[in-house]
Formats: sequence, C-alpha cells, structure tokens
Amino acid sequence: MIPHDIRIAHPDKLYIGGQWVESAGGKSIEIVSPNSEDVIARVAEAVEADMDRAVTAARKAFDEGPWPTLSPAERGALVRRMGEELQKREPELARAWTLQVGGLASFAPIMTGGATASFMQIAGYADSFTFVERRPSFQVDTAIVAYEPTGVVAAIAPWNAPYGIMASKVAYALVAGCTVIMKPSPETPLEAYIMAEAAQAAGIPAGVVNLVCGGRDASDHLVNNPGIDKVTFTGSTGAGKRIGEVCASRIARCTLELGGKSAAIVRDDFPIDVAAAILGNTITIMSGQVCAMLSRAIVPRKRHDELADAIKAVMQGIRIGHSEDMATQLGPLAMKRQLERVEDYVAIGKGSADLVTGGARPAHMDKGYFMEPTLFANVDNQSRIAQEEIFGPVLCLIPAEDEEDAIRIANESNYGLNGSVLTNDVDAAYRIARRVRAGGFGQNGMKLEFGLPFGGFKQSGIGREGGVEGLAAYLESKTILLDGAPANL
Repeated sequence: MIPHDIRIAHPDKLYIGGQWVESAGGKSIEIVSPNSEDVIARVAEAVEADMDRAVTAARKAFDEGPWPTLSPAERGALVRRMGEELQKREPELARAWTLQVGGLASFAPIMTGGATASFMQIAGYADSFTFVERRPSFQVDTAIVAYEPTGVVAAIAPWNAPYGIMASKVAYALVAGCTVIMKPSPETPLEAYIMAEAAQAAGIPAGVVNLVCGGRDASDHLVNNPGIDKVTFTGSTGAGKRIGEVCASRIARCTLELGGKSAAIVRDDFPIDVAAAILGNTITIMSGQVCAMLSRAIVPRKRHDELADAIKAVMQGIRIGHSEDMATQLGPLAMKRQLERVEDYVAIGKGSADLVTGGARPAHMDKGYFMEPTLFANVDNQSRIAQEEIFGPVLCLIPAEDEEDAIRIANESNYGLNGSVLTNDVDAAYRIARRVRAGGFGQNGMKLEFGLPFGGFKQSGIGREGGVEGLAAYLESKTILLDGAPANL
C-alpha cells in the first residue's frame, strides 16, 4: 500500500545484499497522515534477525567486496550516478515528505532539491579530498598519512527531514569507502526506499547500501551488533545518549547530531517589527520541528512587552491548514505523540510563564495533528519550557538586563546547537557569536549552511556533519613510515 504518485517497487520487502527480501517477522509498519490521521502506506518491518542479515551483507561487502579498494574517483562516479537517479525522483521525494510528516507542499521541492544538490556536492569530495598525502618526517625518508574508510556504518535518520539527513549520511559514507545500513524512522521510510532503488539503479555493488526499517528494539539490536564499526545518528538527545553508551562499550565510532534549545538574542539596535517577523515566522518552519530552531528569544527587559505584542500579531496572522494547500504557512505536527508532547509542554508553561497567544488546536481543524503557533512571555530561563526541547511551534520570550546577561542566559542550557543575534552591527554580531557556546551561529535569523560543518556543543551532539569535516567522520587516518617513496604515491 503506497500512494499512487510515489513509485516504490517493493514496499513489502527489505533491501539487503543487493536483493529485495522478505522480512523475517512478516509484519508491516503503518504510516499515518498527520493531516487526515488516515493510514496512507505500509512497508515491511525489520526485526532483529533482519538487522543481523543486513550487517552480514554490509560486512561482506566491506571485508571482501571491491568497494573500499576502488579508487576515490571510481566511487565518486557511482555516487554521482546514484545522485542522478535521485534527481529523477525529486517529485516523489517531495511528495513523500508532505504525506508522511505534513511538510508544506510549497516548501517540499526546495527542501528536496537542496538535499539532492548536497548529495552531489558530497560526491565531489571523491575528487577534491586528498586521501593519501606525504608529510614531513624527522625519522624516515617517506612519511605517509592515508585516510581509509571506517567500515560498516549504521545510518539512523529522524522523521523531521528524512531525505536530506539520510542522503548526507549515505553520500559521505560511500565516498569514504564505507558500506551502509540505512535505518530510517518508522514514521518516514519512503525516502529511504527511493534511495535504495536509486543505489540499485546506479550499480552500487551488492551489500554496499542496505535498507532495514524497524522499531526501537530492532534498532537497538542493530546498534549493538559488533559488526557495526560506526553509528551516525540524528535524533533526540535521550536516544543519542543510549547510542553513545553502546558505542563506548566496544569503542565503536559514532557521530551524534542531537537536540537543541537555541537562543536568539535581540539587541537594542534592532527594530521590533523586524524582530517579530523573524521570530514569529521562524518558529513555524516545519511546525517548529527543527533541531536548530530558535526557540528561545532573549530581549532587553525594557523592550520585552513591546516585542511580545508584535510577535503575537505575527503569529495570529499565520495561516494554518493542510500541508497540501499551497497557501498554508503552518501545517500539522508529524504525529499524534508529538502533538501530545507539545500540549503537555503548553500545560507546563501555563504554570510558570504568561501565555500570550496560541497553545491550542485550531478551532477550524477537526482532524489532524495541528497546533497554533504559541508564545510564552516573561519566561524564567530555568523553567522546563526554556530548558527542554519541545520540538513544536512554541517560542519562549525571556527578558535580560543587558547584553552580558543575555549571553549568560543563552549559555545557560544543556544544549549548544545553534544561535543567532538580531542586530545591524556586524561587529557586535561577531563578538556575541564567539561567546555563545553553540556549534552554529547566525546574524538576523536561523542561518543554516549544510555544506559547512554542522553539529553541537554540550548535549547537542558529538562530531560534525557537513563540509570536509563531514567526510572526515567516516575516515580513519593511518600513518605509514617507509625507507623510500613508493612508485604509486
């Protein structure tokens, strides 16, 4: 059962070792529309035995197959071919995002096109990255540093941006010479199915790319499998801690891109109406379900009430509706449990801050997982709504005494993924950026550039994705000391 405008040949099977195979459990996963609450698709559910089969296939492809020993240029050519197959299917990928998580149809082609472009950019590192280099040495005639693939990678992607995040993980792993097991979120498996078909069509060797979609127990089994050399995970900090513990127990490599509670500092020089437009509209992007979301706004106390009123006006003008409607500005949350999570936090917030607007389901939407854009004012930065990731269209407005106090508040968090300062003074923006403990920071809005390093400080993660740093995460360095220079160096 798959929507007619998404062409998946074998939704009832898993892709393991270059073949579409039955799940050992014989069960399926239902995908529910957040717009209608109807079941819109079913795919095969992988169980623990399937995870082991996938690891065996990926292990064989890495240990015995040609993939790690191909030249970077040869691998890059095949990865680009896979990217070309994905380009052909961008309309399906965009449609899958809208259907599964309620991503806006107006934004889906941009999101999907950007992800494929990033995939192709990463393929280019096969030609531009120096995989073998000569270094100076005081001990030998020839010192060489070679960068070799880490091994078998478990790539675990979240439900909010399933294509872009999985595509990045797979592209980097393949260029590095690793083999990959794709484990998408059970709520959003369709993009990974399309990626598996693209890998097959591109001629990626058997076992180099595998697809298994399973629940929590099966996923935990995959991470625990000793045949996995590296886990790359994007998702909640809670799940990331569990994965980190498992990897640490056997010294497996891991890259963890986790949660955030990012702050936007509003300076005195910035116009209130412009700040309100930025903050009020940003929190609705992907219904607030963005790890790098600017969910805390820190404003001078003397401007707090004026900014609260201005943001309220912006939020009350946002059009809420089905994600297929091209005029919709705020679609649904991705699933029932996410809506319930946001509702719980709204209830908590009412006990510690001022609810300015929102906080309820829209009266005109009788079905679907919709929530009004919500603003809390006079928020104590120590409160739960300011310290915990809500992952919904909920903005906390926090008063500060001065710039120094604002920086202190921004850093007073277990997270450190992203941040921003709203100011027309670029020198002030740079000064504040260097003092806020976050992996990314932008001037005048949520600025994200995935071709550059992306990741967090503190509990927002370990390692970086994006840029050449993203490729390095899938490589091990080897130092080779020789008495002379080899002929093929």
